Amino acid sequence: MKKCYKVGIIGATGMVGQRFVTLLANHPWFHIELLAASSNSCGKKYYECVESRWKMQEPIPDSIKDMVVLDATKDKEYIANHVDFVFCAVNMKKDDIKKLEEEYALLECPVISNNSAHRGTNDVPMIIPEINSDHLAIISSQKKRLKTKRGFIAVKSNCSLQSYVPALAPLMKYGIESVMCSTYQAISGAGKTFDTFPEIVDNCIPFISGEEEKSELEPLKIFGHIEGDKIVNNKSLKISAQCVRVAVSDGHLATVFVKFKNKPTKDEIITAWRQFSGEPQSLELPSAPKHFLTYFDEPDRPQTKLDRNLENGMGISLGRLREDNIFDYKFVGLSHNTLRGAAGGAVLLAELCAKKGYFD
Repeated sequence: MKKCYKVGIIGATGMVGQRFVTLLANHPWFHIELLAASSNSCGKKYYECVESRWKMQEPIPDSIKDMVVLDATKDKEYIANHVDFVFCAVNMKKDDIKKLEEEYALLECPVISNNSAHRGTNDVPMIIPEINSDHLAIISSQKKRLKTKRGFIAVKSNCSLQSYVPALAPLMKYGIESVMCSTYQAISGAGKTFDTFPEIVDNCIPFISGEEEKSELEPLKIFGHIEGDKIVNNKSLKISAQCVRVAVSDGHLATVFVKFKNKPTKDEIITAWRQFSGEPQSLELPSAPKHFLTYFDEPDRPQTKLDRNLENGMGISLGRLREDNIFDYKFVGLSHNTLRGAAGGAVLLAELCAKKGYFD
């Protein structure tokens, strides 16, 4: 692609916003035109807002640090008129996020959202690009509802889903009936570091608000289908989830149990995983991993510290596939929660939208 799109980052000062900044600072298709956050940051240079709480390993990019931060709420019209689309990763109440994102869409500014507010909206596509890119077609119905020409909202799914839902996608042809999973989630998923979250050291916390509900419901939309002017959830799949916060900086790990209508062999499952790819790979999108799913034969892999950065943090690691006494099979999955699971997944979604002409 020769065109370079001007983008805005709404919620640029938070952890996911910071990750967007590092991913987009040298992106071949997207140029950061402006940054926005709450009124507390408005009018300040970006480095002044984040210097004392910068959470990325990379330094603040020189091209961004002196950029003056705008007000995400009060400067909506200015922002919408100066960018081709925005990434949204704000920390607000769910209803306020829902309203804010729709206001940008109504201003004819497409929104690629990291937030959960619109994941349940039945004409807003919730995309894992390798799995359900066809759901982007619902955008035409959403535009009719909003009465917009360019404006729309597309969202990525919850970060913890990336550790196990991608592994299910190539196995759906065998008739998955039920899934039980437990996710062991890094503290960066809560926007924390070990310095700001000392109570997690030498500890596990068996509760993450709202996480289990998202883990059980969001895959049903991902594996659903478009029917008329809405996306209809998959009705045959049942998922039970437990989510635990663990003393890990980055990386969500999942232990997964699966029951099939037509039980495949172990070799068939591993082959399906290793051969699986999607539109991001065929379109050669800049952020797409070459191998979406990687299966490790070693009995002690994947490991969070060793494997979370696979394919620049955009690949999914799988291992320990074996038969189970209650379910048919069990395995372990791993994803990088702030790369594939958050900002990186949203950037990949935006690349898909750009390549398919949704920003034009």
